[in-house]
Amino acid sequence: MPDTILIEGITFHAYHGASDEEQAVGHRYSIDILLETDIRRAAQTDELSHTINYSAVAKRVLAIGTENQFRLIETLAERIAEDILYHFPATAVEVTVRKLLPPMRVAAAATGVRIRRQR
Repeated sequence: MPDTILIEGITFHAYHGASDEEQAVGHRYSIDILLETDIRRAAQTDELSHTINYSAVAKRVLAIGTENQFRLIETLAERIAEDILYHFPATAVEVTVRKLLPPMRVAAAATGVRIRRQR
């Protein structure tokens, strides 16, 4: 099993959604990130430069989520995964996107997607 770095519950308000109303009003989103990377060297040296800085990852996720507007959360998840694999030395990334309290006729705490991408 590969080593992983986990970031859970990056939350923000953004304007993604299939309908024009969703795009105008916006929603709360929660993002979880799982990064696969070898962390042995970082553990041995206790140096941040030998691992993936999860604060830097979270800032990129927040920027992608709030500075863009997508119709589908699938697209949001894909853009986040692409960006992380481009900017950080992870061998794989799993991205979970949740739309909190989605506008539906059925009560649900969240809807979402989970994708996994690798180099």
